[in-house]
Amino acid sequence: MADSVPDLDQVGIKAEPQLADQFRAEVAELLGRSSLGFPGAQPVSFAAKHLLELEKADYYVVEKTDGIRCLMYFARGEPNSETPEIHYLIDRKNDYRFVPNLHFPLPNDDTFQSYHVDTIVDGELVNDTYEDGSSQLKFYVFDCLVLDGQNLMHRTLDKRLAYFKEKVLKPYNAMYKKFPEEKAFRTFAVEDKSTQFSYGLEMMFREIIPKVKKIHGNDGLIFTCRSTPYKIGTDEHILKWKPPHENTVDFRMRLQFPLVDPANDDYDYDAAGNDNQPYPDYDAIPTCHLFVVRRANDYIPYGTMHLTPQDWELLKSFQKPLDDTIVECYKDDEHRWRFMRLRDDKADANHISTVESVMESIEDRVGEEDLIRAAPAIKTAWKRRQAEAEAAARQRAAEDERRKRGIAVNGGGGGGAGMNGIGAGAKRKFEE
Repeated sequence: MADSVPDLDQVGIKAEPQLADQFRAEVAELLGRSSLGFPGAQPVSFAAKHLLELEKADYYVVEKTDGIRCLMYFARGEPNSETPEIHYLIDRKNDYRFVPNLHFPLPNDDTFQSYHVDTIVDGELVNDTYEDGSSQLKFYVFDCLVLDGQNLMHRTLDKRLAYFKEKVLKPYNAMYKKFPEEKAFRTFAVEDKSTQFSYGLEMMFREIIPKVKKIHGNDGLIFTCRSTPYKIGTDEHILKWKPPHENTVDFRMRLQFPLVDPANDDYDYDAAGNDNQPYPDYDAIPTCHLFVVRRANDYIPYGTMHLTPQDWELLKSFQKPLDDTIVECYKDDEHRWRFMRLRDDKADANHISTVESVMESIEDRVGEEDLIRAAPAIKTAWKRRQAEAEAAARQRAAEDERRKRGIAVNGGGGGGAGMNGIGAGAKRKFEE
């Protein structure tokens, strides 16, 4: 299977700083916030304590795709131009990239000429590769923040997804069903992610993940609370589970090469006009110092990355500047930080709070079998809440019906003055 992580620069055209600032302001206004920072939610790492959280509240679960997290902004183009609707991907660096050849018609439009604007969805861009060798770039949507100017962030997750599927995805699919030849011209396909109840973990591990691994990378699960609003920034109700060996941290890496003492070097530095000062040995393997964010532009050291000769050759093969770059690391069986991959898509290292969350997951491991064993209790608690909610709804409906009957009796005509007065008073109070 080919690499499932696409290159954003090959997908869209990066907006110039002034234009990007304009879009950041538009997005902030749609979301009702003053900050111009990245508008996406960020999960916390799954730890043993979260097994109880899955029993306490309703969560949905999706497979964690190994792609690039992006939001997509359905923006307004220039009026009366060839592009009255424009679409931008927003990456985690908060950069905006224009994506051509996308169209999302409004519902109930058989001409498919209308389109959504002032809309923001959250998702992941990934390369799907199939057994016949063909591939398809896809944007998998897992949340909807704003739809046609209507802020949905305060609504529950199931309602947000229902709006997206009914208003955006359904007419989008209908358009391509009627005009399948147009699929060849779109930059990428758009789909929703297959969402399961949080207790459907055995099916997730035994059926869904093996199936998706045939077409793209997978590195875990994402649990999202059904009943909480969409929260920009770190959200304690979005839980990122990874197999214990795949829990990782994004560090800022700074290289320190060993110094060579000219006194022990055969080279005649005096003849070359040098000052006999120690100099870095760039042919040696450096020490890789790792740093995490404490606050903006303030980093604290977090150990070093163990580097074998093979690791160093791999890093050099990227032919990119390595000093002061972002690297994703995992802990090996000897509790050493090891290189996993460069994170060109990340503007900065993880915050110390995120690192502490990941460390909790590493030290307090929850494996696949632990989740499967917890599923029956999660299901029992979910069904109990569901039954209680249905009983409460029936009780409210019965009380409403009794109230209506009482108003009808007390407010009816033909009675004495006293009865009419009581009825009218009760009716006015109810209406008020």
